[in-house]
Amino acid sequence: MEALLLAAGLGTRLRPLTNDRPKALVEVNGKTMLEINIENLVRHGVEHIVVNVHHFASQIVDFLASRRCPVHISISDETQLLLDTGGAIAKAATLFRTPGPYLIHNVDVLSRIPLSCLPDYQSEIQSEALLAVSRRATSRQLLFNAQGGLVGWHNRSTGEFLWGAEPCQQYNEQAFSGIALLGQSMLRFLSSRQGSFPVIPAYLEASKRYKISAFSHDSEDWMDVGKPEALVPASDFLRQTHLP
Repeated sequence: MEALLLAAGLGTRLRPLTNDRPKALVEVNGKTMLEINIENLVRHGVEHIVVNVHHFASQIVDFLASRRCPVHISISDETQLLLDTGGAIAKAATLFRTPGPYLIHNVDVLSRIPLSCLPDYQSEIQSEALLAVSRRATSRQLLFNAQGGLVGWHNRSTGEFLWGAEPCQQYNEQAFSGIALLGQSMLRFLSSRQGSFPVIPAYLEASKRYKISAFSHDSEDWMDVGKPEALVPASDFLRQTHLP
């Protein structure tokens, strides 16, 4: 299994901590989120990690160069243009070395989700992509049908809906956790697009052709460290789950 660790974002929610560093190098319990997630990915069997960079890119490159890692790490350089999540995956696709599957993971997310189980589950349900989701009271929700297939997206704050093939009358709402497992066909689909683009509308477009499924997890097994006030709870999360 290979992985893309999404670390290029501006980290605006983490300001002022990201005024002089990328969000990937913000520390929790004295260790950067970049290190924490790399070690977690390796523990779950990832053999090659691509890290995309833009905001304070040289700091991430220098940080990785100064440390030993048990797996190869490649850099996907977005210094000229921040590509958003969809564009980041498309660019990183050229750096992957195997037929997949490919794990996509936000760097400001901590989890104890059993990532190593995702490929077997993906194969079992014959899905081209798995989206890690849980029931959380957030404004933006993914919509799944009774079979767990992606059908739409809903912004609870604005009332906006986006649909895949066509509007669905009955659906389950779950919040995306910033972790996905993609098969080779899905990677090719995203790679066919150019420039900067968000990934959720692309997933919805892909759902017209491919089976994209929910991988539901307990919300307590996941944490978003996107804001400064999340650092203390994140420290507790790491201590309780014995993550690095």
